[in-house]
Amino acid sequence: MEDMTRRALMGGAAMAGLAAAACQSGPKTVTARPNADFYGPDKKFNAEAAKQAYYDMMAAYQYPIPKFLRDNIWSLDFALGRFTEVGMAGIFWINEKEADYFGHEIYLLPGQMIPEHWHVKTADARPKMEGWHLRHGSVTLFGEGDPTTGAEATIPASERTFAKCRHATPLAVGELGKLNRPEAPHFMVAGPQGCIVTEYASYHDGKALRFTNPDVKL
Repeated sequence: MEDMTRRALMGGAAMAGLAAAACQSGPKTVTARPNADFYGPDKKFNAEAAKQAYYDMMAAYQYPIPKFLRDNIWSLDFALGRFTEVGMAGIFWINEKEADYFGHEIYLLPGQMIPEHWHVKTADARPKMEGWHLRHGSVTLFGEGDPTTGAEATIPASERTFAKCRHATPLAVGELGKLNRPEAPHFMVAGPQGCIVTEYASYHDGKALRFTNPDVKL
């Protein structure tokens, strides 16, 4: 994701704070929980327990939780069984096919990763273009470009074999990043206090999603 933000990364010096993240906002009371907390005795993912963890994070950041959010938020572990490493919650505020625009909020718990993916053209949508606006916490964006020294350490070990992008851009609260081109692979990893990210994009067609990890399912 070359030119993904107004901030330029300059090798290892810029990565010194990547793992700890560049900036946090709000009370630092978001704590990581064990993976087992989000699975039942049958090993089935407990989406409601996951949502509650996100609500707790939102409360720590004094982020509003209106009825519309509670009624429409979704959470998933991408069928990998490693929710605290690879998982997310989100809400589609708006997704207009005819007008070709999309508003999305992304919620990630501490250290959580959205697996590497890209968006292809479909009969209903052009290749999706995206921009990300960090509201709370800290996040590192990964995309195309020269490898960033130390970036791999930020990626959960379980996904390093699958995720190919190593160009990393940490965002501070209020900063924005964007996809460098249509169909470019990308992913993000939350910092130690989790993150809340607003996504601005063209129309989102779920059928357009492609993942590097072949085991990922929605």
